Amino acid sequence: MGSVDFAALRERFPGTENGVYMNVSARGLMSLDSRAAIDRMLDDRLYGTSDKPAMFDLIERTRERYARLINAAPEEIAFTKNVSEGLNMIIASFDWKPGDNAVVCPDLEHPNNVFPWRNMAKREGIEVKTVAPRNGQITAEAIAEAIDGNTRMVTASSVTFAPGFRTDIAAIAKLCRERDILFLVDGVQSVGILQMDVQETGIDAMAVSTQKGLLGLYGMGFLYCRKEWAERMTPVYMARFGIDLGDAHEAALGDGEDRLAPAARRFDLGNYNFVGAAAVENAMGMMLETGPHEIENHVTGLARDLATGLLEAGLPVVGGEPGPALGSIVSVGAVGEGQHDTVDDPAMAALYDHLTANGVALSIRRGILRFSLHLYNDASDVEKVIELARGHNRRTG
Repeated sequence: MGSVDFAALRERFPGTENGVYMNVSARGLMSLDSRAAIDRMLDDRLYGTSDKPAMFDLIERTRERYARLINAAPEEIAFTKNVSEGLNMIIASFDWKPGDNAVVCPDLEHPNNVFPWRNMAKREGIEVKTVAPRNGQITAEAIAEAIDGNTRMVTASSVTFAPGFRTDIAAIAKLCRERDILFLVDGVQSVGILQMDVQETGIDAMAVSTQKGLLGLYGMGFLYCRKEWAERMTPVYMARFGIDLGDAHEAALGDGEDRLAPAARRFDLGNYNFVGAAAVENAMGMMLETGPHEIENHVTGLARDLATGLLEAGLPVVGGEPGPALGSIVSVGAVGEGQHDTVDDPAMAALYDHLTANGVALSIRRGILRFSLHLYNDASDVEKVIELARGHNRRTG
């Protein structure tokens, strides 16, 4: 692929005109093209011109595009409403036995990859084994030490909730594959931003939502589940689209045998979020045309420059000098100081107020300032944040 014109892509995102947007880890910007796709869908509802077969065609195009983006088969993709639902589909549909255990690092996970495990411990009597982070990361070594003969599932985020470091997904997947353990991944902070290949990494199941790296709407997500694992599970919830009736009408009852749809399609439930699909189909088309590898190189290059500049400005960048764990997120402060969206350190609180007052969109997670980038960011964004931080430090000492 030739050189990508990221400046032209940036022009498709009006949100970049209002300041510096470094908050995709909370929610991404939407493009003009996705907005137009939504408008067309809403106009059809407004004027009563909706075409249901065309809407189903949209769903299959969207399924196929997401499969291409992560290098999966379309039948290995199910539609969900968010990450939480996708994780719960796998966790609740798994054939647990008393005495089984699962391994998780709660300190680095979003709460919604913690609560389902507590629930399963109460419902099914499984043990939830926790591992501690090492230098802000989930390591394969820590996972290996926790695994035993009763471990049936391991879960981790591809990029941690806070401080936002990459996880060595391939190394953990290899441990799991060798032991017939399902490896369940929360991929919401990487898919669409960092290149994700489920075949190369060896992930068995992965949940994402579309409002972050996929630049879509709230209320929609995808669940990937490798065919070999999906067909070992019976979904807890069942609806027409999870039953294999060939080309029969969506309201058909079938012959009563209720054969499950192949692979992850068995997890599909009722009618889909067609508006959400219209938005994300368009966004994923942009990503596929640009190239996931090119997007990752663009974003991680900016993140390295940002981390280096903030360090030179005297700020406590988590992890120090940029290393292999750095992806698209740069965090500043001390992990664990503060709650979900507060910071205890007065200096970090003052810096956050200064940045937001000057048009920088970022977030606070577990006591740290989190800057997160996507394809629409550029060098001018990085330079402005560094200059604002440097000027603030000069004034405050």
